[in-house]
Amino acid sequence: MDMRFEINKPREGVVSIARKIGYTPQRAAGPNEVSLIRPLERGGYPRFHLYVKELEKALLFNLHLDQKRPIYAGTSAHGGEYEGEVVEAEAARIKSTLTQ
Repeated sequence: MDMRFEINKPREGVVSIARKIGYTPQRAAGPNEVSLIRPLERGGYPRFHLYVKELEKALLFNLHLDQKRPIYAGTSAHGGEYEGEVVEAEAARIKSTLTQ
């Protein structure tokens, strides 16, 4: 299960929010949803992977930690962590940064 949380929708857009929390937009992930990443090391992995969906009055965040690059072309299998101390600490950092 992913680490999901919501915050009230701020005035700035998702790209500005991504910069504020240290993430880089990766791609559109669906209607009103964008995929963002924040590598922990220079090689790109492990990295935090965050989906942000714009709702009417809130932003819905869906966070996990990709431990390694997908091993087969065209798949999304990546050894992801969806809970635990590291993911919880990152969620708390994001919430704190955006609700100040």
